[in-house]
Amino acid sequence: MPSIAGRRISTFAAAALVALLSAQAHGAEPLAKSGSINVRSGYWAVGDVVTVGDKHQQGHGNNRGIIFNEKGSGPFHLGPTDCFYVLDIAGDKTKVRGYCTFGDTDGDKVWSEFDGASQAGGDIGGMHTITGGSGKFAGITGTIPWRCKFAGGNGELECTQRIDYKLP
Repeated sequence: MPSIAGRRISTFAAAALVALLSAQAHGAEPLAKSGSINVRSGYWAVGDVVTVGDKHQQGHGNNRGIIFNEKGSGPFHLGPTDCFYVLDIAGDKTKVRGYCTFGDTDGDKVWSEFDGASQAGGDIGGMHTITGGSGKFAGITGTIPWRCKFAGGNGELECTQRIDYKLP
């Protein structure tokens, strides 16, 4: 049977381990006042398009998914992300515009508005402008360059973004 001191050390070690794992799971790494965070997102795009002319379509929809910090931990790792968009497809050129929310596992969020267009290789890309945030992201400003490509035949998207931000 372990001694009282041995049980206290074991209890302390277990509590420290739980606290460390909890902090990692919730992205508790301190957030610098400014910087860049490289992330990837996986989305399922659901939308509706109508043909408005010869080789011309317009539509709207939403992308719902999850965001991953490329470091494997920290801000935005395993948080939710939602985007709502309108688009115009004329021939082989696509233009898109909309709004997104990027979340953290603790519930803090960043909001943006974006626009984009067709890119070489069939991808679509553009720029987000950060319009606000909640919690630790309150008062955030910045931009988010982005690029997405279809990863399947059922609306699956793989996106890369770089969150260039400044906090007050």
